[in-house]
Amino acid sequence: MGLKNILYKVEGGIAEIVLNRPEKMNSLDEDLIIDLSNMMMDFSINDEVSVVVISGADDNFCSGLYLDYLQKISEYDILQNKEDSRKFKDMLMNIYNCQKPVIAKVKGYCLAGGCGIASACDIIIADETAKFGYTEVKIGFIPAIVMPFLLKRVSETHAKDMLLTARMVNADDAFRMGFINHYVNSIELDERVNEIAKLFIKNSASSLKLTKEMFANISGMDFEKALEYACDLNAITRMTPDCKNGVMKFLSKQKS
Repeated sequence: MGLKNILYKVEGGIAEIVLNRPEKMNSLDEDLIIDLSNMMMDFSINDEVSVVVISGADDNFCSGLYLDYLQKISEYDILQNKEDSRKFKDMLMNIYNCQKPVIAKVKGYCLAGGCGIASACDIIIADETAKFGYTEVKIGFIPAIVMPFLLKRVSETHAKDMLLTARMVNADDAFRMGFINHYVNSIELDERVNEIAKLFIKNSASSLKLTKEMFANISGMDFEKALEYACDLNAITRMTPDCKNGVMKFLSKQKS
């Protein structure tokens, strides 16, 4: 991949993606958004990848849109703005819909669009330096595309607090809100991320894929339809090699 501001490696089933514009706090521009979007689609179907970890270079995760990019889009007409918005939406959806579990490894600033990236991941693990914030309303923008992802992680009460005040939230407060899953000291961050990643690797890839699919689909259904959908997926899962082999191994252990 010819990437300008992203580093990556795949090792032991773990794909590590590093947003790499450290001098600008790993801020986003059109190229980085498209590259990350394409990379997530590739890793989603890559048999060598079991888990994806997204982080930022040096001491920050991502500070949102790059200033030069903000200047550029301020001159767009409505159609250009709509097309550009869709690229950002597609990137977040490719993270959220990735067939593999996705971990956000956060230290330092995680702001605006960067917070959106983290919220689209399955698991957020942060250290004590992490600062989360949706700063859009400060500059006359709105957190439109990131809001649905935030509301999947926290209550409307906490979402309004973050989105309307545009205040910074430290890792401790983000953990109490339920926005992040794990909060550790910086010296433990790599170890915790690897620990969680290895838990995913031990599990059935097909089961993880279908469970993630349920999370994506079930929230929009009424209760009865959700249960019918669950029955369908339950039946499909029983036919997979992973399930058949797993049941055989479990039964053999019980008999021994």
